[in-house]
Amino acid sequence: MSPMEQSYLAGRLLVAMPGIGDPRFERAVILLCAHDQAHAMGLAVNRPMDGLTVADLLGRLGVEPEEGAADGMVLMGGPVEPERGFVLHTRDAAAGAGGAAIDGDLMLTASREILQVLARNAGRPRRAVMAVGYAGWDAGQLEREIRENVWLTCDPDEALLFGDDHEHKWSMALAKIGVAPENLSALPGRA
Repeated sequence: MSPMEQSYLAGRLLVAMPGIGDPRFERAVILLCAHDQAHAMGLAVNRPMDGLTVADLLGRLGVEPEEGAADGMVLMGGPVEPERGFVLHTRDAAAGAGGAAIDGDLMLTASREILQVLARNAGRPRRAVMAVGYAGWDAGQLEREIRENVWLTCDPDEALLFGDDHEHKWSMALAKIGVAPENLSALPGRA
C-alpha cells in the first residue's frame, strides 16, 4: 500500500486543477467529509445555486424561518443524489440525529432537526452552509485522481467553507498552498 492510500483526507479541501475534463468540477473546491479505503464523499463549497436561498429551500420543505435566520445561498454540493440535502456546520449547535463529525470543529448533518435549528435565530451554529447533492468516489478512485494531478489538497478555513465569495474560493484555496492560478497548466506533464 502506498503512503497516499494509507493517508485519508477527511476534513481537507480538494482543489480542482485546470482542465479537469469534467465541467461539473471545473474550478471546484470540495470539502472531503468522509474518506476511507472504501469510498470518499465531499461537498463543493463554491457552487451556489442560481437564485436559491436557504430561506427559500426551508420554505419549500415546510420549515418557516424566523426573520433573518436563514441567510445565504444553497450550494450544489455535487452531482450525486442532487435531491438530498446536507448542512455543513460548526459543532456549536444541537444537530439532532444524522450528524457526523468531520474534523475539528466541523459537522455534516442531514436531518430534519438541523433544518429547524437553521430556521431559528437562537441556538444556531456559529457558521453553516446548506448544500444539495454531493461528490463521491469509489474505492481507490480519489487516490488515483490525486496521483494523476486532477486535485490539489489544502487545509480548510472558515472563509473557504462558509464565506460568500464563491467566485474567488478556487483562487483563494490555491493561494493557501502558494500556487498562482496563472502558473497552472491544463496539460499533463512529468518532471
